[in-house]
Formats: sequence, structure tokens, C-alpha cells
Amino acid sequence: MAANSIVYICTMKSRTIKRKSELEFIVVMASLMSLAAFSIDALLPGLIDIGKDLEITDSRDNQLLIIMIFLGLGAGQLVSGPLSDSLGRKPVIFMGYFVFALASLLCISAKSLEMMVVGRLLQGIGLSAPRTVSMAMVRDRFSGNYMARVMSFITVIFIIVPVIAPSFGKLLLIYYDWKAIFISQLILGLIVISWVWWRQPETLIEENRKQFKITLFADGVKEFIKHRNSVVSTLIVGLLSGAFMVYLSSSQQIFQEQYGLVDEFPYIFSGLAAGIGLATFLNGNLVVRFGMFKLASFFMLLFALLSLGFAFFYYNSPNPSSTILIAFFGLMLFFMGFMFGNVNALAMQPIGHIAGIGAAILGFTSTLIAVPIATFIGSFIQDSVFPLFVGLAICGSLATLLIYYLKYADNKAVKAQHEIQELVVQPIMVASKEKMSSKG
Repeated sequence: MAANSIVYICTMKSRTIKRKSELEFIVVMASLMSLAAFSIDALLPGLIDIGKDLEITDSRDNQLLIIMIFLGLGAGQLVSGPLSDSLGRKPVIFMGYFVFALASLLCISAKSLEMMVVGRLLQGIGLSAPRTVSMAMVRDRFSGNYMARVMSFITVIFIIVPVIAPSFGKLLLIYYDWKAIFISQLILGLIVISWVWWRQPETLIEENRKQFKITLFADGVKEFIKHRNSVVSTLIVGLLSGAFMVYLSSSQQIFQEQYGLVDEFPYIFSGLAAGIGLATFLNGNLVVRFGMFKLASFFMLLFALLSLGFAFFYYNSPNPSSTILIAFFGLMLFFMGFMFGNVNALAMQPIGHIAGIGAAILGFTSTLIAVPIATFIGSFIQDSVFPLFVGLAICGSLATLLIYYLKYADNKAVKAQHEIQELVVQPIMVASKEKMSSKG
């Protein structure tokens, strides 16, 4: 009896330690991903002040400070992903932060729009390491619907940053200036990187590392394109990222210039971010029950229908009221909360054996799709929000068609497999039974 009690206590302690370890892992991964979100969202309230100091005449050029960091995030992954498969995850994270720190200093000392754009591009390249490598680290440890569940909980914490970052940036502007925002990014990054160095074990064991060579990335691409689910899911991520990037890059212009909500903008932005956080939290609890594919396809359809409805209703009409627009953005982001984590998990699921390169290809390709989409749609957003509705409707509709194509192709493959089984396996089994009965 006493022995059973000791075994029970030891088992419970082991489970508690494991839960604490997983919780810390989730928080660390979310913090790494949040560095990019903080560098984007904390700067939003300061775009007008930066524009004045750098003498930017066209307010639409402010969007470049958001779009260029996304471009850097996409391009940098081509290096950080393969390197992490070869050198390990942690060293690449540290190298990325070093590049980010130098880029932040360049932004602080910028005297022109061109210098600021270069600084933001380099910031994105540096931040691509923690963003890409953290996704590879999740794939190192988890797979399937449970990976989607972990990704959802990571996203919940990750979403806290967009909720508080604009208000934090606004607070720094009140007491200091826009340069203080970049300094705060450096400090936050140093804290997170120190935490990774001290507490996070390396997830890529020595025997799973690949020798670094020039053809490493090319071989990874060849392996990646063999998996239909990864390729199609990457295209979907690109379309959804393009829609989200349009919202991020144009929200300041829409709310502050079209609606005159200058002081209210950080709080509106934060409140809207809470919607996507709620959705990702719910997704973490629902994905194991319903599956990542079913949830992603259902909410993608809702997103497309919502955007199409607004594009149709406000065609050739004045802007909707701020209340209706906020409700639209709230629903849009809520739906996105059920899409991003699940579609990313669908893309990563078949390529666990090349997680670093796979995450890099996923991130780079989706960004390569998203940046031109955001730039093109954003160029039409001047005195009306209608181009945003049209852009989101197109992105949502194409993404929905792709995910239902994926469903059709998977069903067709399963059906073909069953037919092969009927034609080949069943006759063999029948012949085997007849042979056994004749022997009997």
C-alpha cells in the first residue's frame, strides 16, 4: 500500500514538472514571436511623429515602415531556417538578435525616410530568426492537432503584445519621443534572449542536424514541394497574411486621418487585438475535438462572406460609421484567430524532418505573397475604406477556394487508396481464404 502511494506521488510530481516545463516552453516561444509583433505595433502611434521629423510629405509612405519590416521577416527566414537545421536553434536566435540590435540603432539615428526604411528592413531580417526558429522548435517537440493546440496557446500570449503595444508606444510618446520606442524594443529583446540562453534547452538534437552546404536549401525546397498540404497551406497563409498586413499598415491612416480618432486609435487597436486573442484561446480548446482543418475551413468561409458582404454593401457609398467599422474589424480578427495557428500547423505537419527549412520556406513564400498584396491594396486607401473591403474579400475568397480544394484533393486521395485496396488487397485475401479452406 505504501509502495503504491509512493509511486502515485512520484507520478503526480512528474506530471506537474512536465506541465510546468511545457508552460514555460509556450511562454518562451510566444515571447520570441512577440518581438516582431512589438516592433511593429508599438511604433504605430509614432508614425505621424516620425513622418514629421523625417519630413515625409505623403502619409501613405508611413506604411513603408510597417511593410518593410514584414519584407525583412520574410527574406531573413531563407537564412535563419536552414542555419538552424545545421547549427541548432539557439545559436541562430542569438545571431538574429545581434542583427536586430544594430538595425534598431540605425533607426534611432535615422535622418531620412530612406535610412529608416533600411533600418526597418534589417530589423525584420534580424527578427526573422526568433520568429522562424521558434516555429521549428514547436515542431521539434509536437505534431498533429496537439501541435495546433500548443500553437494556439502560444498565439494567445503572443496576441497580448498587440493589445498593449500601441498603448505602451503612446505612453512613451507622451513622456519621451519616438526614439524611446526603439530603445524599448532593444531592452525587451535583450530580456527575452537572456531568458532563452538561461532556461530553454536546445530542441534539435545532434543526430538530427544536417550538414550545412550550399544545396541544403535547394534540397529542402525539393522535399517541401512534394507535400501538397504544405504547399497549398503556404499559399493560404500568404493570402491571410496579406489581408492582415493591409489592416496593420493602414489602420493608423484609416482611424486617425479618415475618422479623426487620433487619441482613441491606440485603445481601439488594442481592443480589436483582444478579439483575435479570444479566438486563439478558444481554438486551443476546440482544435483537439474538431481538428485543425475543419476549424480553419469553417472560419475562412465566414471571413470571406463577411468581407464580400461589406464590399457589396458599401460599393459607391460613404464610409461606414466608426462603430460599424470597428465591429467589422472585430469579427474579421476573431475569424483570423481560428485560421492562422491551424493553417500554419497544417503546413508544418508533413515536414517535421526539415522543420527549420520548412518554416523558412513557409515564412518566406507567404511573405512574398503578402507584401505585394498589402502594398497594392494600401496604395488605394486614401479617403475611403472601400478598397480595404475589396482587398480582404479577394484574399478571403481565394484562401477559401484553396482550402476546399485541399479538402477535395485529400478526399480523392483517400478514395483512390480505398479503390486500390479493393482491387489489390481484397482479391489476395479472398484467394488466401480459398487456399486455406481447400487445405482444410
